[in-house]
Amino acid sequence: MPEGDALYRFAGRVHGALAGKVIRAARSHGPGPVPQVERLIGATCLGARSVGKNLVIEFDNGLSLRGHLRMYGTWHVYRPGQRWSRPEREARLVLEVDDAVVVNFSAPVVELLETRALPVYRPLAGLGPDLLAEEFDAAEALARFRDPLRADLTIGDALMDQRVMAGVGNIWKHETLFRCRQYPWARVRDLSDEQLLKLIETARNLLLASVGRPNAFGLQRRPEMYVYMRAGQPCRRCGTRLRSARQGVDIRYTTWCPTCQAPAAGSVSAPPPPEAPHRPG
Repeated sequence: MPEGDALYRFAGRVHGALAGKVIRAARSHGPGPVPQVERLIGATCLGARSVGKNLVIEFDNGLSLRGHLRMYGTWHVYRPGQRWSRPEREARLVLEVDDAVVVNFSAPVVELLETRALPVYRPLAGLGPDLLAEEFDAAEALARFRDPLRADLTIGDALMDQRVMAGVGNIWKHETLFRCRQYPWARVRDLSDEQLLKLIETARNLLLASVGRPNAFGLQRRPEMYVYMRAGQPCRRCGTRLRSARQGVDIRYTTWCPTCQAPAAGSVSAPPPPEAPHRPG
């Protein structure tokens, strides 16, 4: 699933292609075509921005588009007449301006909304602080971790909760936990504020590094993967063989180092290893 850093990059490309330009054509394909998308024809695009894992495009006629890519969606930008890299049948939304064609492929969620409704629209208003926002509020993210309803969540699940802080997906969950030496199945209630703030800071810096913005790591490129997709391989820090087990409501695999991310006394144990081969996460 594209994460906050991927949406940030997509938004930059879409903004560069559409901002300040008049929409000359707009069309949508199924399944679930975007109702009344033709209302955008003749409107001027005010810009595109990412909000966590969402992409929002605003127009001067009071309308906005919201897209969520889920697992397989993507945004492409082409020159007029340029051959697309994917077939037209996979295009969910097409927006054309004089010098560019913006195509959304395969996103399950693309919807047309009134811009004035965005601040109270639940899929956006319910999000926690955006990790890539200039005004990111770490104290607010900590307060959301401390919501009593999240006390029994494992920290691996809580990091993925977009209502806590927006932008972390499976990749940066893995890498944040490893860099903080945090066992993925530790309960939120058992972590100190200091530990949670370190996780928040690390997640933000990883995403900032991934999009090439200034960060505490001083990285100007996508950070190296220490555990994601490396189950069964030696830890790059200590050499211990990395383990992997199912975690979360979608039961994807979480990989961790049993030495660098050892559980504290009383922690919940990770599920047993799978009986059949799996694609490690």
